[in-house]
Amino acid sequence: MNELSVTERTRHRRFREKGRTDRTALYEVLNAGFVCHLGVIADGVPMVVPTVYGFDADHLYVHGSVASRSLTGPESTGRVLPRAGDDVVADTVCVTVTHVDGLVLARSVFEHGVNYRSAMVYGVPRTLQGEQKLEALRILTEHAAPGQWDYARQPSRKELAATTILAISLAEASVKVSAGPPDDGDGPDAELGLWAGVLPLATTWLAPVPDPLLPEGVALPDHIGERAGTRLS
Repeated sequence: MNELSVTERTRHRRFREKGRTDRTALYEVLNAGFVCHLGVIADGVPMVVPTVYGFDADHLYVHGSVASRSLTGPESTGRVLPRAGDDVVADTVCVTVTHVDGLVLARSVFEHGVNYRSAMVYGVPRTLQGEQKLEALRILTEHAAPGQWDYARQPSRKELAATTILAISLAEASVKVSAGPPDDGDGPDAELGLWAGVLPLATTWLAPVPDPLLPEGVALPDHIGERAGTRLS
């Protein structure tokens, strides 16, 4: 099914016209970036952690260190995140991805806004192990830097053991998109004679900067060089 599920958490209540209900819109938002914010409850208080992600048709994969409380669960409460195949129940987390496309500058401050694309994903995360963990790490790496997984040395057992990969189902997600000019062009403030419009924002990959310790003669790989000058989203 291409339609996103509607739950009490994902139902569009305000600005419903900005809501998107098809799964393709979710993939487009996720595909446009590689940094998300993972929201959890740690030691009884909210914690929102920025981290990188990757995804496939059914899951979002989030990367972190095994030392991170946001990824392992606070030991003080005895809660742990379930490993692949376990039946341990963990708290639901919320992952958000947001892209700012511009400032909407209206004639009145009240009508100012932001053009954006955003997604919120709710789910109980699974801590991956073994081949599932390695494949998720490949997906995450290729999402951030296509071509890098086969180019660079792949992780050792020790490095994998020091890394946590969470899998969160994409079954419960909400997407919103805001675009267009200010809303006060046909109202009373239009007579003020003030400039109004949109100040667009775009993120662009710049020219690669080599490691100062890189030996002479090590060529820049094509998959990295080709990204210079291109937009992130």
